[in-house]
Amino acid sequence: MTIGLVVSDVDGTLVDKQKQLTPGVIAAVERLRAAGLGFTIISARPRSGMMPIAETLEIDSPMGAFNGGIVFTRDGTVLCHHRIDRAVAEGVFALTAGTAVDTWVFADDLWYASNDTGAHVGSERRASNQPPIVRQDFSDLYDRADKITFVSDDPALLAGLAEQAKAFADRATILQSQTYYLDVTPLAGNKGDGIAALSNAIGVPLTETAAIGDQFNDVPMFGRAGVSYAMGQGPEAVRAKATHVVASNEADGVAEAIDAILAGR
Repeated sequence: MTIGLVVSDVDGTLVDKQKQLTPGVIAAVERLRAAGLGFTIISARPRSGMMPIAETLEIDSPMGAFNGGIVFTRDGTVLCHHRIDRAVAEGVFALTAGTAVDTWVFADDLWYASNDTGAHVGSERRASNQPPIVRQDFSDLYDRADKITFVSDDPALLAGLAEQAKAFADRATILQSQTYYLDVTPLAGNKGDGIAALSNAIGVPLTETAAIGDQFNDVPMFGRAGVSYAMGQGPEAVRAKATHVVASNEADGVAEAIDAILAGR
């Protein structure tokens, strides 16, 4: 199989637990480019959180924020932008009313949160590259939300909410980007459609595109790419959906995947 483009997830994949690019991953991306292959990223992160990665790796190809809900380039050009349907936003807020979850809403390139002291706020500050704007009423954002995230360290609670949220499956993409995050994005804001949009914009067929990821929201792009690599620390069910499994993000799994692709050429 000839691979001309590599599309990587960010958190849990491209960066380590400290949300940093390791020297090994940076060098592997450089090797990929030197061989004439394209490289880009797709993430549940907002654009603000992807830009430091794009700057470090000098990514000039289109990238996908909010799982592909926004396709954009490093110079600020937006190629497409999908938002959550207002009725879906109203519905998921009604669904979670009274439950013990923290709420985050991403809109207008800003991060709004129900509090700034939750267990995962610090991690999201680094991932989003911005502080949260604390508020309790999000209703004025329903018309322009790019992503809504419900946060909880109670797996049973989030699983129950995810099951109930299937009522909106025909109008939104609702998946867990981490075990403690339940993400609501536009229907087109899924990594399957996202990797298709990126391969089309870059001009490389999906059959010649490789996908790298670690979580359930990466599985849709595994199914669309010509070849896929799951990170070793990812859930077993995710690893089972990929064509290959590599080392964890703490052990430069992305570099291993890139070197395997290069060796295959």
